[in-house]
Amino acid sequence: MSTYKLVCPHCKSRMRIRTSEGRHIFLRIAYLQCTTEACGWSVRAEFEMTHELSPSGMPNPDVRLPRAGGELRRAALQPGPRCNDDYQVVAPSQGIPQFDPA
Repeated sequence: MSTYKLVCPHCKSRMRIRTSEGRHIFLRIAYLQCTTEACGWSVRAEFEMTHELSPSGMPNPDVRLPRAGGELRRAALQPGPRCNDDYQVVAPSQGIPQFDPA
């Protein structure tokens, strides 16, 4: 089983989820903090389920998400990095860092 690893974009250390709260059946708000004490960066994050890639074998009638199109389903099946934490800053664009998945 893979785990979702979050990396601090400032010092590249691991981040930990300090607390989280469910806002909706498809939305969870999390508060994260860098594990490097000298950095100490903290952030609020949202984890949202947006599209159904494959139907459940035990469907709940209250669960209604848009079905992912073929392109999105194919992209999800493509081999690639297991997590989004292996990136390099490529170039700033109007103060917003651009990331290049490695």
